[in-house]
Amino acid sequence: MLLARLADVSREVAATSARSRKIALLAELFREAEADDVPVVIPYLAGRLPQGRLGIGWQALGRRVPPADAPSLTVREVDARLTGIGAVSGPGSRAERSRLVGELMGAATEAEQRFLVGLITGEVRQGALDALAVEGLAEATGAPPADVRRAVMLAGSLQDVARALLADGPGSLDRFRLTVGRPVHPMLAHTAGSVAEAVGKLGVCAVEEKLDGIRVQVHRDGDAVRLYTRTLDDITDRLPEVTSAALELRGERFVLDGEVIALDASGRPRSFQETAGRVGSRVDVATAAAAVPVSPVFFDVLSVNGRDLLDLPFAERHAELARLVPEPMRVRRTVAAGPDDVPAAEEFLAETLRRGHEGVVVKALDAPYSAGRRGASWLKVKPVHTLDLVVLAAEWGHGRRTGRLSNLHLGARTADGGFAMLGKTFKGMTDAMLTWQTERLRELAVEDTGQVVTVRPELVVEIAYDGLQRSTRYPAGVTLRFARVVRYREDKRPEDADTVETLLAAHPEVAP
Repeated sequence: MLLARLADVSREVAATSARSRKIALLAELFREAEADDVPVVIPYLAGRLPQGRLGIGWQALGRRVPPADAPSLTVREVDARLTGIGAVSGPGSRAERSRLVGELMGAATEAEQRFLVGLITGEVRQGALDALAVEGLAEATGAPPADVRRAVMLAGSLQDVARALLADGPGSLDRFRLTVGRPVHPMLAHTAGSVAEAVGKLGVCAVEEKLDGIRVQVHRDGDAVRLYTRTLDDITDRLPEVTSAALELRGERFVLDGEVIALDASGRPRSFQETAGRVGSRVDVATAAAAVPVSPVFFDVLSVNGRDLLDLPFAERHAELARLVPEPMRVRRTVAAGPDDVPAAEEFLAETLRRGHEGVVVKALDAPYSAGRRGASWLKVKPVHTLDLVVLAAEWGHGRRTGRLSNLHLGARTADGGFAMLGKTFKGMTDAMLTWQTERLRELAVEDTGQVVTVRPELVVEIAYDGLQRSTRYPAGVTLRFARVVRYREDKRPEDADTVETLLAAHPEVAP
């Protein structure tokens, strides 16, 4: 398949808001694709590189290279070239990567160049693309959508299912089953504004602690234990204490869903950054485990002794979990029978927050495990942190945001009357907001490097965020987690913005 064809479909999918039209476009593309194109086509459509980060900087991408007159690049050829660029290392690697990027861009048409730049920089974003791709695959191959969704859930890979469907047709879906040792995409939660809202929607439900840890799926088959992250990465070798805990459980063959979290001596959670750093550590695991031990906390079970539990109601799965996992290793919970139990559920949330955790997840007791999906039967409730910050600079966008200022540099006031940068965000912006902020920030501009526009610190923006983490990249020693724009506050002056001191006081657990 030509890259030009994929880039055209990506642009068309982004330009339409109609779900049915998006699915039709994807179905048409899949009918044209070969099975071996799929491992590249699907991640490219979603704006992901199969290789991850490639070490390609703005300097290499910013060079103007005359485009090709006609399309010739195939998606597999592009993938091979990018793999080669990512493999470059050692002395002179930057220059060599720049040369290879220039060769690739020179073989691409102007439209393909725009698509590639957006793909490499992460500016090609298609919301819920994987879910749409499932529907498109079903339409292209004549397979029932529910069967395709379940196969993807059990395979843990949309690409594997797509390749099988395009090569062998709907009958190939029978080969995808829940298997101990093969991870599945975890079930995810939607957001509710309050416990009362969540209980009102779900009726009889469990209200469970929401831990600020790392999602982990534990597979045990006899003495063999494998641990997987939310993104299905194998992290078994990094967490020996979790493997030991799994081997102490009563069952011999099971799949558990839960979190790992680092706790202090009093049982309160350490900062998320410490947990994430420990899970990400690959070197000298024994020393890391001694310095920052993590504890597994389980809240669901997907399989026990060869029996698939995915379709059972949550109440029955939890009963199986209780038989398998002792209470200290299970997430704390309470059960709400309906609206009359809202006060008790709200008190449970308050107690969870006092214990230092994020919030709660409210779960319908009659719901199956919808792996890989944000099921409406799981609703997370947690306090929303907001700050009024000042825009210090903004970066020119790429892909769909070409020609508009996108990534905001955010600052809080400091004691000396200046501003300290706390991080960046491009999230939460509508097209109208992008247009407005581009015009407004250009009025405030004091420098434009072609990549970053530095502005006078006069524009206040309200930012929602999930928490803080330590960072040596920023002057305050911390950065915002999952920052997103709520709205601009032109009614506020820069001196009305929040201070670094106020922010750190609100998050003493991560203060430098």
